[in-house]
Amino acid sequence: MSGHSSKKVVIAALAGNGAIAVMKFVAAFVSGSAAMLAEAFHSTADSMNQVMLLVGMKRSKRPPDEDHPFGYGKELYFWAFVVAVSIFVVGAALSIYGGVDKMLHPHPIESIWLPLAVLGASIAFETYSFSVAFSEAKKLGGGTRPTDFIRMAVTTKDPTIMIVLFEDTAAMAGLIVAAVGISASYWLDMPFIDGLTSVLIGLILLYVAFFLARETKKLLIGESATKEDREAIRRAVVNVDGVERCGQPMTMHLGPEDILVNLEVEFRDGLSTDEVEAAIDRIESRIKSAVPAVKKIFIEAESISKRTVGRGS
Repeated sequence: MSGHSSKKVVIAALAGNGAIAVMKFVAAFVSGSAAMLAEAFHSTADSMNQVMLLVGMKRSKRPPDEDHPFGYGKELYFWAFVVAVSIFVVGAALSIYGGVDKMLHPHPIESIWLPLAVLGASIAFETYSFSVAFSEAKKLGGGTRPTDFIRMAVTTKDPTIMIVLFEDTAAMAGLIVAAVGISASYWLDMPFIDGLTSVLIGLILLYVAFFLARETKKLLIGESATKEDREAIRRAVVNVDGVERCGQPMTMHLGPEDILVNLEVEFRDGLSTDEVEAAIDRIESRIKSAVPAVKKIFIEAESISKRTVGRGS
């Protein structure tokens, strides 16, 4: 996915969550609903998350320097991991704490119509944000079934679309749970249900936080290119004239569109050093044509005389 598309998804989510958070805090103050307060914390966490993603996207674009010769692409992965921690701390922990407190010290909901109106407006905002993320996710997931999105989440190297999509999915689920819980608590005059609803919202966020933390951690510590990209790289090498054998490519994502490749290549008997270097040029050209995200290539070239020629680009 292009950086422009990712930024569009994040900005759409930020605009929606910022407006929603303000409305939810007002409704929580007026109604005294723990579930509504949990939703307010949820939207606040989401808004903070979008800001952090924008920071990560900007900082990851800095050019390489002496201290970071491979660039700053992994800054985005770092901030994506911080987002997962934020969902856990601000969203899940506060929601569960508020819900338990409400169950231990129950008090009735003072108003029902304002919270329901805010939840209805929130659903409208979240639907817009979700639709933007959904349209971009379809391009990555190759389908619209839940399994397609799960596959996208575990294979995509761009954490922005993954985070916004799962945040919005959790938000939609939380809004439905909040609407049902607040209504039941008010009409049945059972404040305990309101507190329980807040805990349920917190558990939803807890699951999403752990899922995102696990996936972003893989990227942060260095995840390989997809199986399809690795196979495309290997095919590009073995089809070059003069190549006898190519070892399994060693790859690592330095950013969503920045792949590092290390190759061990054995060339045909009798090639001179100049011919080996010319073959290496062809290898580099074909790899970058097959997988445009490849930006850096290091080749350990072995000729028939067993002389190793190391070269990187």
